[in-house]
Amino acid sequence: QVRLVESGGGLVQAGGSLSLSCAASGSFFAINNMGWFRQSPGKEREFVAGITWSGGTTSYADTMKGRFTISKDNAKNTVYLQMNSLKPEDTAVYYCKGKIRDFRLGINLYDYWGQGTQVTVSS
Repeated sequence: QVRLVESGGGLVQAGGSLSLSCAASGSFFAINNMGWFRQSPGKEREFVAGITWSGGTTSYADTMKGRFTISKDNAKNTVYLQMNSLKPEDTAVYYCKGKIRDFRLGINLYDYWGQGTQVTVSS
């Protein structure tokens, strides 16, 4: 079974930086793309950034452009999110999501989610 495990959350002061990582593990799988989402209390989960696995094409939500950078390490099946100039409104649980083909299940792509990691930005 494919699993996504995030790490790197924590508490940081406004203006500071944090780096998140998310590693995919399992057997006989292929990643199509991966991304980061976040959810604050009382709000819907929102898209943060995404990256295609083969070409490395990135996309960002408008409010994160210029502050957040998504990157990947294909050999480690890991996606990263570097967050700079953090603001209190960036406080949320951050989730990684992978669109992954698990060959044990066939050729279809499925969405896999990590367990989430808390990011808290103090003012």
